[in-house]
Amino acid sequence: MSPVTVFLRTLLKSSAIFIGAAAIFLHPSLEWRSSAQPGGTWVGAQQSGAEAAVDALIGALKDSDAGVRRQAASALAQLDSRRAVPALAAALKDADDDMRGTIVSALGELGDSSVVDALVGALKDKNATIRRRAAASLGEIGDAKALDALAAAMKDADPGVRRAAAAAIAQIGSDGPHPHPHPHPHPRPVIAIRPVVR
Repeated sequence: MSPVTVFLRTLLKSSAIFIGAAAIFLHPSLEWRSSAQPGGTWVGAQQSGAEAAVDALIGALKDSDAGVRRQAASALAQLDSRRAVPALAAALKDADDDMRGTIVSALGELGDSSVVDALVGALKDKNATIRRRAAASLGEIGDAKALDALAAAMKDADPGVRRAAAAAIAQIGSDGPHPHPHPHPHPRPVIAIRPVVR
């Protein structure tokens, strides 16, 4: 084998390794596999089982049956996939009250602050149970952006919503930094000691 052939083969293998490593960093949700074949080394990628399941469940959020949609939303919360958050937030417009309630709870469990605005909108839902769950979810997420909306929810006609809003406000307040009760403390008094004259 000539030195040029050896060089070209080494260069091709190095390029394949570099491209494979770059692809893994750019798309970590894929499972990368390689196998040695008579014609050379083959590198391929396929979606992991967990990612495929998330995609299937996201698709099920648009199923014609409300029960299927609710089950998909619950399953996405259990899988703890941040990739599902935008799809769940978009599904908050679902006509089924139970579905919206399930989604609101799922978003709280996922704890992604990008959905605070969507949950603030749910505080005005026509269904009191959903408003109550939205307040609880905002408390779980703990983003101070929700405090004004939660304060407004303290005037809700439903006492359960008011209780949930109060609990959420307390939860957000307890998770944040606690300012010192005296931000400008007085200086310590200086005690002058006079010599004792005998």
